[in-house]
Amino acid sequence: QVQLVESGGGLVQAGGSLRLSCAASGRTFTVFRMAWFRQTPGKEREFVASISRSGDDTNYVDSVQGRFTISRDNPNNMMYLHMNSLKPEDTAVYYCAAQAVGSVGYGGYGYWGQGTQVTVSS
Repeated sequence: QVQLVESGGGLVQAGGSLRLSCAASGRTFTVFRMAWFRQTPGKEREFVASISRSGDDTNYVDSVQGRFTISRDNPNNMMYLHMNSLKPEDTAVYYCAAQAVGSVGYGGYGYWGQGTQVTVSS
């Protein structure tokens, strides 16, 4: 099992920045790709960004490309999402997710955190 805990959400004005953190624990040696998703009420969970275990392969949804940066610190079992130039449409609950050996789930990610709220005011 792998446990994920997000932190760093909050209220920010449009154009501002936030850094989300995801702390992993448990069988972290089984984790390979990690990702951030987000969800707003009444909408399907949306992929935001993902990163390979080595960190050298990242992917972003077009709407955040150039504004968000995903990174990970494997020795400390941490993953981050640096969000710049935030827009009101970025408002959502942001979830940390992990792919691990033997896990299955939404989008191929079997482990999820509880989510952290990001609210961007105009």
